[in-house]
Order: sequence, then structure tokens, then C-alpha cells
Amino acid sequence: MNETRKSLKQLFVPICMETLCFMLVGMIDTLMLSYVSDEAVGAVGTANTYISMFVIMFSIISTGVLAVMTQYIGAGRTGVAYQARQLGLAFNATLGIFLSIFLFSFAENVLDIIGIAEVLRNPAGEYLRIVGGACILNALVPVFSGYLRAFGYTRQPLVATIVGNVVNLVMNAFFLFVLQMGVTGVALATVISRFVNLLIVAIASHLKIGANGESERIENKKILLQIVKVGLPSALETAQYNIAMTLIIRFLNQMDTEGVNVIARSYTMQITNFSYCVGAALAQANAIMTGWSLGAKEYEKCSRDTRKATFIGIVVAIIMAFMLAVLSPWIMRVFTDDSYMIELVQKLLFIDIALEIGRVTNLVYGNALKTSGDALFTTAIAFVFMFLCAVGGTYFFGIRLGLLVIGAYLGMALDECVRAVCMVARWKQERWKRKSLIA
Repeated sequence: MNETRKSLKQLFVPICMETLCFMLVGMIDTLMLSYVSDEAVGAVGTANTYISMFVIMFSIISTGVLAVMTQYIGAGRTGVAYQARQLGLAFNATLGIFLSIFLFSFAENVLDIIGIAEVLRNPAGEYLRIVGGACILNALVPVFSGYLRAFGYTRQPLVATIVGNVVNLVMNAFFLFVLQMGVTGVALATVISRFVNLLIVAIASHLKIGANGESERIENKKILLQIVKVGLPSALETAQYNIAMTLIIRFLNQMDTEGVNVIARSYTMQITNFSYCVGAALAQANAIMTGWSLGAKEYEKCSRDTRKATFIGIVVAIIMAFMLAVLSPWIMRVFTDDSYMIELVQKLLFIDIALEIGRVTNLVYGNALKTSGDALFTTAIAFVFMFLCAVGGTYFFGIRLGLLVIGAYLGMALDECVRAVCMVARWKQERWKRKSLIA
């Protein structure tokens, strides 16, 4: 196995394109569903939020595996990186089987426990049963894709995502407009496209990175502990985020009986995905470089790369978020002709400018801290401010002050910005230098 350490640009561009393509899946689903009904849009958006609550368990392994692999690759010990992938696949496959059975069997019970507007209940339950029942695909794709990226192979996951998107588009059109299957058709198209994605990255990882000639292995227990050290806190942070979003959606459902505020959030999230994908891609690219640099003990390079990634992310996020807010009346015409909905979404998009500044900073520095092994700090900070600012802000601004979904976005923007300040301050303390996974 020969690893290739690439520059930020070489990693960022394909990862950004891949992230954008992944986001387009949701955009395509929303666009096509908008021809069915606004309720269908809200149902799928809500169901996907609930699915995310469960599949974060896979990130315990996938996040930890990426951190372990990049650090061992940076140290020139690529055989151990391969070992980490094998352990990750075995763990996630087992968990994925159990979780798929659970979601397929108890989709309606999940919705009853968490809560959903009655008008959205049936289509959301059908989507949750089908897509959740195939969530084992969500378990395996990140491990294979992360393995490829850790060795510098970023084009293969991009190709897999593009092909999956094309399949999703074709299947959506067939199920929706030929067979008239509604939300069920969109769910089936999503599952088929994810299976195609998995097939491509699995084959590519086998062909590009074999284990021949790299026989070094260490105790499995040690690798698993290192994976969990990074992955468990990261997964808990993601779990906290999804719990917070679930509580926010619950508050939004209480604001009206027609699901207007939930639907506005769904439309806004689809549009803001364009600016979000830049920060997410920069964070992933920089996290890979962080692992390489830590493994090679190149601490100054690690700091320099992280500052650079954050600066680029903030500049691009501001420009994109502002443009999307200004152009939103025309963008929204693609989804709906409801003037009230269009005006409401534009207000949310202007608030999103501040949210994106905080989010991109939080993503880049937060992911760098996690990769270094300092994941407990990011989790603790998330626990405090997600519930204090995002959830508490939704209740205070949205319900108590009567700002509804606008209040929810004010609370979420405050959460991202406060956590961003904490991440930067923690990084400057340089404790991450002493938390490397490799002695």
C-alpha cells in the first residue's frame, strides 16, 4: 500500500463535489416531491431527521476509523490502517443488520414516541420503514469511502456519489411520475442509489488499496480502543445534535397544525446545503491532513493548514449564504408558488449567513480536534450550547416571543457561533499535540 499525501486543494475539490452531489440527492427528492405536495416534502424531511438519530451509531466506528487510519498512514504504518478498516467494517455491518430490522419493524412506533404532525404521519412512516430498513448501507459506505480518502483516493468516492445521484434521479422520475408511488417511490429510489454507491466504493477500495506486502498488525483491542476514543465522543456529539434537532422539530410542530414552520425549515435546509457543503468538505479534507501531520509529528503544518481551511471556509460561506438569500425568491419558485412560504424562507436564509460563519469555523476546528484525539472537549461543549442556545433559543425566541421558525433559526445561529469560539480557543491551547493516538 502506497499512501499519497495531498494538498488541501487536492483533497477539498473532490470532497466538496462529492458532498455537493450528496446534498443534491435531498434537493432532487424535495424538488420532485414538491410536485406531489408540500406535506410530502415535510414528511420526508422529518423522517430523514429521525433516521439520522439512529444511524449516528455507525459514526462511532466510521469517524474513529478515519482518525486512526490517517495517523498510522502519516507514521508510515499502513498495514495497521488496513486492520482498522477491517475491524470497522465488521462492527458496523453487525450493528447495521440489527438497526435495519428495528426501523423496518417499528417505524410507526418511533414516530409515535418522538411526535409528528398528524398530516405528515403516514408518508413519514412509510419512508422511515423503507429507508431506515436499509440503513445498513449507511453503515458500510462511510468506512469504505473513508478508507479511500485516508490514502488520498478522493475521486473514487466522488464517482460513486455521482453515479448514485444519477440512479436516484432516474428512479425518482420512474417511481413518481410513471408508477405514481409518491413518498414510497422516493424511498425506494434512495435505497437503490445507496446500494450502487456502496458497490462502487467497495470495489474501488479493493482494487486501489490491497493489504499485500503490508503485514504489520497490532492487537485488535488496542485498535478498537483508539477507534472508540475518537468515535464514541464524536458519535455522542452527533447524537446530541440530532436530539436537539428533534426537540426543535417538536417545537415547530407545536407552532401550527398545518406544518408550515416544519415545511419552511425543510425548504431552507435544502437551499443552505449549498453553502454547508463547502464547510463540511473543508473540515473533512483538513481532518485527513491533520491525521497525516500528527502521525508524522508535523505540528506547525497542522496548525497552518487548519487556519487556512477556516479562512477559506468563512469567506466562501459568507459569499454563498448571502447570494442564496438574495436569490431565494427565484430559487423557491422551483419548489412552490406560495408567496408567504417564499418570503418566510428568505428571512431564514438571511439569518443563515451568521449561522454559516459559526458552522464552518466549528466544523474545521472541531474535526481537527476530534482527529487529534481531543474529541471529549467538542462533545462537552456541544452538550451545553446545543441545548442552551439551539433548543432553548427555539423555545424562547420561537414560542415565548412568537417568532416561530425565525426564532428557531436565531437560536441555532447563536449555538453555532458560540461553539465556534470555544473550538478556536481550545485549539490555541495546543493540548491536541499531546493527544496523538500513536505514541
